[in-house]
Formats: sequence, C-alpha cells, structure tokens
Amino acid sequence: MRRVPLLTTFAASLLICTITVAAQEKGYWPATSNTARSITGDISLTDQKLVINFVGFTIAHIRALEKPEVAALFDADSNEPGAGSIYRLNIPASRKFLHKNSLCGGEDTQWMVTYLAGRTLRIAFFSGQKAPLLTLEAIPNSTDLCGTFTYTR
Repeated sequence: MRRVPLLTTFAASLLICTITVAAQEKGYWPATSNTARSITGDISLTDQKLVINFVGFTIAHIRALEKPEVAALFDADSNEPGAGSIYRLNIPASRKFLHKNSLCGGEDTQWMVTYLAGRTLRIAFFSGQKAPLLTLEAIPNSTDLCGTFTYTR
C-alpha cells in the first residue's frame, strides 16, 4: 500500500524537474564559445522556436536526455545537476548565418540536443533522418554531429 504513494510522488517530482529544466532553457542566450560566436551568434529559445540571427525555426521536443547521454555528448559529469533534451527541427543547408557559415555544411540540420547546467546552455546540432545515438562509442564516430555550441547568461 505504501509503495503506490511513494512511486506517485517520485513520478511527480521527476515530471516537475523536467518541466522546470525545459522552462529554464527558454529565453535569450549570449554566445560564449568560439563556435557559437562565429556561426550562430546569440540565440533565443521558446517552447516552439529556436531563433538564430533573427530567423526563427520551429522545434519539437522529443524527449529528455538520460545522464549517460549527457556525459557522452557533452563530456559532463553525470553526477552534476543539469538536464537536457532532444529536439527535432529542420534548418536547410542553404541557410547561412554569421560569416556565411551554415550549421551542418551541405546537409540539413535535423536534430538539436541541449544540456543546461547552471547558467550555461550547451547545444549540439545533428544532421540525418534518425535521432542521434548518444553513447560513448557512437559520438566519436558520428558523421551526423555538426558541432557543439556554448551559451551563457
């Protein structure tokens, strides 16, 4: 009898944490990494859009990241507080940003993976139709990883 309330409490807490982290991703993010400053510049995130260089792109939240995925992609300590998400989007290869750079070279950008820890947002963009495989073995060999970007506020 006691397990049901405990399980319900745990599930509710997990849902609240996920919603809180997703809400914290939203807003204006100044570029801090060299890659972000040279390609995207500052960005903005809303529930349904990613804005790069004053151009909005529709995003769809797919799922939350698991701690091992965060560690594999962003080389982050899986014990530190923070969370991330995978989003589906479509940014054409022909779309140029700062300094006439594109996100994925000659391929359309199909996936965005975010990781928020404290006041730092890290984003990885991927091409390819299938969702990226985020494991320690797959990331170094990925031909779909376009780049990682860091933003801080």
